[in-house]
Amino acid sequence: MTNRFQLDFLVTEEEVFREFLAGKGISKRTLTAIKYEGGQLLVNDIERDVRYMLTSGDRVRVVFPPEVVSDGLIAENGELDILYEDEAILLIQKPAGKSTIPSFSHRTGTIANDVLGKFTREAVASTVHVVTRLDFDTSGLLCIAKNRHIHHLLSKQIAESTFHRQYEAVVEGYVKEDAFLIDACIGRKEDSIIERIVRPDGQEARTDVRVLGRFEREGKHFTHVALTLLTGRTHQIRVHMSWLGHPLVGDDLYGGSRDLINRQALHCKALSFDHPITGEQHSFKSDLAADMQAIFPGK
Repeated sequence: MTNRFQLDFLVTEEEVFREFLAGKGISKRTLTAIKYEGGQLLVNDIERDVRYMLTSGDRVRVVFPPEVVSDGLIAENGELDILYEDEAILLIQKPAGKSTIPSFSHRTGTIANDVLGKFTREAVASTVHVVTRLDFDTSGLLCIAKNRHIHHLLSKQIAESTFHRQYEAVVEGYVKEDAFLIDACIGRKEDSIIERIVRPDGQEARTDVRVLGRFEREGKHFTHVALTLLTGRTHQIRVHMSWLGHPLVGDDLYGGSRDLINRQALHCKALSFDHPITGEQHSFKSDLAADMQAIFPGK
């Protein structure tokens, strides 16, 4: 037997089943999958279709179909630093120097491989749904949904700016303003498949910046900043800070020096969101990685 994801609800007023499910955030696409891919819609333990009329006191159970693992994703038994886990979400502290998901040239050794290995061992009938992907050299909090419906709900929160992601970074030079908003579109650099740049025909990108401190080391100036993503573009923080003339320390792709650290000094410090099942607000924090802490004077 596999552990299939399911949700239970209590009906409080008369309502058509389809409308009730829509009110719980279950999309038409998910309903189609439930119907044709092995799921169930139960009312008081009896299977019903979406036209059924619910009455107050009915007990609804939505059993989601087992998910097909993404092509090429291989289960591995790597170690995961799990900060929080329940039936819906998995919060991991990601180390720098590890990819979140496989690529064409690197199909193993990623967080996704290790999570799938965990799901396989625990007979969880789900593939891996990354909610907040981090770059290879970025450390910190990473959120994974344990079902595509949960992924849909959390992605909707990100789109509506109710899922908050705060990062900390060390950048080169003294940032003059203490707090400001960067609103500059980001697109792919013409001659690169990796690098991004600020360009007027790019996608909307907004980053809130707040200075936490300024310091000098070895005769050079640096600024410790907190950054809140208001959109989620590839390399957004790295591109925006480089565009301002303050590349992240260690980020040689965007003009930073590696004298003090051998990767971009960027850490996902905090995540907060409404739990997709209970609606309660969840907040998580993560200490800066040791190699970032070592940048500051006296460390």
